[in-house]
Amino acid sequence: MKARPVKPPEKFSWVDLLLLAGLAAFIYGLLALASQWTAELSPTVDISLSPYALVKYSFFSVSRGFIAYGISLAFSLVYGYTAAYSPRAERLMIPLLDILQSLPVLSFLPGLVLGMITLFPLSNVGLELACVLMIFTGQAWNMTFSFYHSLKSIPQELKDAARIYRFNRWERFLKLELPYSAIGLIWNSMMSMAGGWFFLTVTEAFVLGNKDFRLPGVGAYMSVAIAQKNIPAICYAVLAMIITIITVDQLLWRPAVAWAQRFKMEEVEIESDSEPFFLEFLKKSHLAGLFGEKIVRPLQEMFLKLAGRSEAANFGAITEQRRRRRWVRNLLLGLGGAVLFYLLGEYLLLISKLKSGWWLLCKHAFYSGARVFMALIIGSAWAIPAGVTIGTNRKLARIFQPIIQITASFPAPMVFPLVMWGVLTLGIWTECGVTLLMLLGTQWYILFNVIAGASSIPQDLKDVASAYQIGSWRRWKALILPAIFPSLVTGWTTAAGGAWNASIVAEYVQSGSNLTVVPGLGTAATSRCWPPAS
Repeated sequence: MKARPVKPPEKFSWVDLLLLAGLAAFIYGLLALASQWTAELSPTVDISLSPYALVKYSFFSVSRGFIAYGISLAFSLVYGYTAAYSPRAERLMIPLLDILQSLPVLSFLPGLVLGMITLFPLSNVGLELACVLMIFTGQAWNMTFSFYHSLKSIPQELKDAARIYRFNRWERFLKLELPYSAIGLIWNSMMSMAGGWFFLTVTEAFVLGNKDFRLPGVGAYMSVAIAQKNIPAICYAVLAMIITIITVDQLLWRPAVAWAQRFKMEEVEIESDSEPFFLEFLKKSHLAGLFGEKIVRPLQEMFLKLAGRSEAANFGAITEQRRRRRWVRNLLLGLGGAVLFYLLGEYLLLISKLKSGWWLLCKHAFYSGARVFMALIIGSAWAIPAGVTIGTNRKLARIFQPIIQITASFPAPMVFPLVMWGVLTLGIWTECGVTLLMLLGTQWYILFNVIAGASSIPQDLKDVASAYQIGSWRRWKALILPAIFPSLVTGWTTAAGGAWNASIVAEYVQSGSNLTVVPGLGTAATSRCWPPAS
């Protein structure tokens, strides 16, 4: 049975004092972040390696991640919704999205940083925006694919029910489309935040020639610690990342996952597990209950009323809707043309670097594609069974959710030189080492999406499989694989993009005095020397 809602206490308590203290600290952090954005652009930035500085640096890094996440979420909802309900736009938008997610982030980082600094030459706004946009490029794609696939897989009977009840566009979005996609969107949001940490040491500590474009944050702290070979500082940075990820998991993702479980499509009612710590904490707060009752609920009702009136007022404006659709279509076609023109320029630039012409390009494209394919196979081999096990067992999910986030959030490029050094020392085939490096940027997309798909399997279907004593193999064939397949497609698609993205740092690895370069498109994208044809 579901637990009955507990009314918050009517008097102030120590919980309210803690909330007020946390709110005051949050406001102080926002003021410090605002002063950092508006500070004068400095040619050199001093990064303190004191462990006490990591408190401020962690807040700065998390703030950049969540600003980028807000942009990514808005982009995912608009882009995914448009692609799902506009067949003409879908033909262009989905292939374009797949191309964009596969572009290596580092290939256009210098141009973005220099462009933003040109726009904002007197303050840190340009650098901060460049960092946020770079994090955005590591977050948006898997969320967009997840939301798009969720909209495409909504059962027809639910769409018919929404039509019978005469839901307007906003009501259909808030009561059907967003709840139906909530589980996959939340798990992919966790993966997106982990993807934002992936290139943190590069986006916060970017050096171009003799110019130092460094921003205070955990990534810059870690890059300086690595450059100085300061082992205690590296340990402090890793510990700060772990504490930050666990804190965000307890305050945001664990309550969000618990909230999303109410939208599972199932006919039976099961006993709910104990609620997350933070939700139990808020139930004891008088201020939180007062805020929800006096502010959040009236704003929600007012928003729904305004959305309903707006929909009713525009219900008969068919001509205006067609004009808007035509304008949106032309805008998307223009953006698509600009992106394709940019890709064509990059492609021709890549061609100009090759001494042997088209044949050498095809040859090394085949090498990179083969590594991406192998990384997908290896990642699927362990991520699918592990994800199903975690997604169908709530106790395991509570234990492994923060562990997976910590492991996936650790900036993998930092360990690339160490992994390649181990591969060369042990005498392992270099191709195996490069594939392993690409796997580090691939496997988590599959795992997170499989967990999301497995956790959304209705309990009544599990009970039927148990009642009929269906064996393990048949249960996988008849229940598990069909249930997780839409999420698995999303995972494979975004994992392929992650593998292509990781190729730029996996095919060209500097480990001390050793340089490992293998044939592939990632090496050419770094604008470094192209390896000779074998």
